[in-house]
Amino acid sequence: MKQLPLALTLIGVGLFSSTALAIDCTNLDGWSNSAVYLGESKVRHLNNAYTAKWWTQADDPATHSGTWDVWRYDGACDGSSSSSSSSSSSSGSSSGSTSSSSSGGSTSSGSSSGSTSSGSGSSSGSSSGGGSCSANAYVAGTNYAMSELVSNVGYEFRCDIPGWCSSNAAWAYAPGTGAHWQDAWTQVSDCGSSSSSSSGGSSSGSTSSGSSSSGSSSGSTSSSSSSGGSSSGGNSGKLPAHALVGYWHNFDNGSGLVRIAQVSDVWDVIVVAFADDAGNGSVAFNLDVGLNKQQFIDDIAAKRAAGKIVVLSFGGQNGTVTLNSATNVTNFVNSTAAIMDEYGFDGIDIDLESGAGVMHGAPVINNLVAAVKQLKQRYPSMYLSMAPEHPYVQGGFVAYSGIWGAYLPMIDQLRNELDLLHVQLYNNGGLSTPYRGQAYAAGSVDMMVSSALMLMEGFPLAGGSAGNFAPLKPEQIGLALPSGSRAASSGFASTADINRALDCLTKRTQCGTLTPAQAYPAFNGVMTWSINWDMFDKGAFSGPVGSHVHNLP
Repeated sequence: MKQLPLALTLIGVGLFSSTALAIDCTNLDGWSNSAVYLGESKVRHLNNAYTAKWWTQADDPATHSGTWDVWRYDGACDGSSSSSSSSSSSSGSSSGSTSSSSSGGSTSSGSSSGSTSSGSGSSSGSSSGGGSCSANAYVAGTNYAMSELVSNVGYEFRCDIPGWCSSNAAWAYAPGTGAHWQDAWTQVSDCGSSSSSSSGGSSSGSTSSGSSSSGSSSGSTSSSSSSGGSSSGGNSGKLPAHALVGYWHNFDNGSGLVRIAQVSDVWDVIVVAFADDAGNGSVAFNLDVGLNKQQFIDDIAAKRAAGKIVVLSFGGQNGTVTLNSATNVTNFVNSTAAIMDEYGFDGIDIDLESGAGVMHGAPVINNLVAAVKQLKQRYPSMYLSMAPEHPYVQGGFVAYSGIWGAYLPMIDQLRNELDLLHVQLYNNGGLSTPYRGQAYAAGSVDMMVSSALMLMEGFPLAGGSAGNFAPLKPEQIGLALPSGSRAASSGFASTADINRALDCLTKRTQCGTLTPAQAYPAFNGVMTWSINWDMFDKGAFSGPVGSHVHNLP
């Protein structure tokens, strides 16, 4: 089933709420502002029944029970519909765009008239053609090819991403009028028609400041930030100032196989794991047989329309890429671009580990750098993140050979393209640091803080014998921890300690034995493996950590 536009979805929710059956609330506890509720917790509030979708605290069910919000409205205890709950469906936006995730796992109300890109808000797919345009009129749902021209609202447009150009969601992708048309199309000419659109005259390079769209992966230079505030980090213009990042895995490892549409809006970045090595440099994405491809593509488009970032990851524990020659690089770039176009990914994530042979002197390092730079030329707004294990990064302090510090040359050469580096602080033991010569235990506040400081302040390589690693921007750095004790074999940190580490880094409060010389309020946020495991645990990670991330300075 295709994703319905948000406005229609909200109408459906309103109709359902108004006809809800009577709920027996006899055994339901009353909602408490101070209580912590996990997913599927049931409460009674203002004579209505609600069920928590994920972790929540202090989110009033009466005002947080919308389609995208933390509580699900079950019905009135006396059988009558409650206007306070049934009308709180996220204050739906007519354009289908929602704003950022707010604290406690809930999402803020739907975007207002100024929160979509220029000219958005019209759901019309009609065309005026006219003027000197020779291209056929745009019709939503038509199968458009790469670079095919269409006319609409007095302008001519070129298709950049066929999957989105061909969508039947005119409210989102109708050229010149859809809420996210610049993600799919580029305006190429003015037909000279008297018919006009408020957005039709803007070029593909125009920005859409304040847009909740996650921007274009097609080469559009839209600087729209996604949810969570102003953009930061690299030059994609997509990353919120403070982000909760999670890996969604395309396989069931005991945590369950879930749809992208089921992922809570508390997540700002969804990293899809993983692409597959198809040989000779080419890569492929093979969706799990338990999932529907078109539904998966539609789910990604809906998340992006809601201001989320969705990217494809390369690597994993056993993942590989073949990048030993210039031919391999060309094949890698072309196949990656084809996957991005087909599925609508915002960018890529590099999570290559021991299986990929990443070590000093290996050709994969410089060839991967070359491949990423070529992709950035095709897609200037492509999002880029990296998730190496800490021996490959901070391990360069101990030694600078083999795997130790092997990611640092890639990071250094891609620092201008990099949006977010979230080094895995799990499955590899403690961390040796330059701070008083201390080694800090995995999962400790001091380890989390010191790992981030090394990247923001720079550190000597091989104890100073191999030079120094230059600092990255604080907004390019995030912590990376497992979502729970079942998600990784070691390195688990409690959500309370993760939040302490965030406070220590951004405000110099709640520190352990290591206190930074200065606060870094621009420090970005937290990544975790994995969304699937967190959903299995009913939001026990994303609730408290997401709430804290979204309330950082």
